[in-house]
Amino acid sequence: MKRIEWANMREGKWSLYLAKTEKGLCYIGSDPTFEDFESSLKKYLPSAVLVENKGSLQPYMMELQEYLLGNRQVFSMALDIKGTPFQEEVWTALSQIPYGKTAAYSYIAELIKRPLAVRATGKAIGANPLLIAIPCHRVIGKNGAVTGYRGGIEMKQFLLELELLPNKEFNI
Repeated sequence: MKRIEWANMREGKWSLYLAKTEKGLCYIGSDPTFEDFESSLKKYLPSAVLVENKGSLQPYMMELQEYLLGNRQVFSMALDIKGTPFQEEVWTALSQIPYGKTAAYSYIAELIKRPLAVRATGKAIGANPLLIAIPCHRVIGKNGAVTGYRGGIEMKQFLLELELLPNKEFNI
């Protein structure tokens, strides 16, 4: 069993659950309840034993708060990413989309040298356990549409607007 420390933070209208291992942050989600958070986290870490510890998550919460207030563009927090090799490859590619830029799902598939795996890439993006820190919100539809987001379309729209994206067009 793996000990996972967690905390809930609020910034404006957003409530986020955060969880970390001894290696770093392993989960950020906008789950509506603790039960939803626990269920989501256990998809990634089935043997997790959750221990609330707001103090140990304070540095992570501060970085997220700074970002949500528009005062941070790059995170320095340690991450502990758990997924399949394909998912981790996609999540690494997401981390290459700069602040204030967007990319299409097909661009991410091409970036990982699997241009025909657009659907699988989209599924991996949707499974991203670290909302905001791994910027899946920067991936939009090929037609410029703001598409699905684990945190909800309203949050995705907020994050895109926060980063001041002009007309949500592709920038890379």
